[in-house]
Amino acid sequence: MLLSPPDVGVLEESYVLNALRSGWVAPAGPDLDAFEREIAQRVGCAHAVALASGTAGLHLALVALDVGPGDSVVVPTLTFAATANAVVYTGAEPIFVDCEPATGNLDPDLLRDLLRDLRRRGRRIAAVMPVDIFGSCADYGRILPLCAEAGVPVVEDAAEALGAVRAGRAAGSFGRAAVVSFNGNKIITTSGGGMLLSDDAALVARCRYLSTQARQPVTHYEHTEVGYNYRLSNLLAALGRAQLRRLDEMVARRRRLRERYAKLFAAVPGVRLLSDEDEGGNCWLTAIHVDPAVANWRAPDLADHLGAQRIETRPVWKPMHLQPVFAGARSLVTGTAERLFADGLILPSGSALSEREIVRVLDATQQFLDGR
Repeated sequence: MLLSPPDVGVLEESYVLNALRSGWVAPAGPDLDAFEREIAQRVGCAHAVALASGTAGLHLALVALDVGPGDSVVVPTLTFAATANAVVYTGAEPIFVDCEPATGNLDPDLLRDLLRDLRRRGRRIAAVMPVDIFGSCADYGRILPLCAEAGVPVVEDAAEALGAVRAGRAAGSFGRAAVVSFNGNKIITTSGGGMLLSDDAALVARCRYLSTQARQPVTHYEHTEVGYNYRLSNLLAALGRAQLRRLDEMVARRRRLRERYAKLFAAVPGVRLLSDEDEGGNCWLTAIHVDPAVANWRAPDLADHLGAQRIETRPVWKPMHLQPVFAGARSLVTGTAERLFADGLILPSGSALSEREIVRVLDATQQFLDGR
């Protein structure tokens, strides 16, 4: 049983088949244009450009903001490697910041201290890239004013958070630009893909131009700068359009599953759900944190028990400042992300899970708890 398998069916099949029969199979076409409009409308942004991956969107956003060698970009240490990798692509330096224990999202207090310290040192802070971890938005009510005061643009990594909201605003609508992902395990999928969103028309136009190999608008192939092959296929956009129509249904299914996990663990000492008070999250993945001193067991113990029954689980993201590839990178950490990595566990969360599969996970988990 997989953690978050794609949730596709007959609607998606019909959309892709229609796109295939239309002849629009390249990275251009009516479904691609419509998908951009529909995602932008859903998120509440004026402009969007569909891309081959969320990583491509993060890279292009930074390039469009003129991030480059000698610059610093603030990145949460608790994230997938793509967030930090996009910074390195530009030649800039990622600086890692720890997270809030309750949510796993970027800690605004640490961000404030870091921004002040970097400014005192004369470092150019080219961007701050908060991550909406596991589908819960970061605390933009505090992050955006801090960055505005420092004159630093925000690029929201909302790869995991399409369909989430915070303070009445949708994930993907915060900051100068934002990126969502449609990877195979995300809340909706285009197999692989992503989208950059912004109210800044010039920024989106720049990203769109760079995503098509920076080709000049002339009849022959003319290039005055280096671009990238980053556009999404029209076929995959058709799949995404069908998925988008089911987004609310899929969020609701994940939320109901999360509520069942919450009920299961409510009476278990030392166990809590990350972002358990976030009513606006999309519940992409449900993660628990186990205090072994209270629970008398560790998260890997439960993982081993479920794994023996062919039920997939996964640790919380390994912090970036612990990754060998980023050894020596500067960071401001408190140990919170390290504790979440050591004592956290992600449970099966997909909207495609059947009732039978959900009951199997819950029963296996209860069996483990009863044995402790």
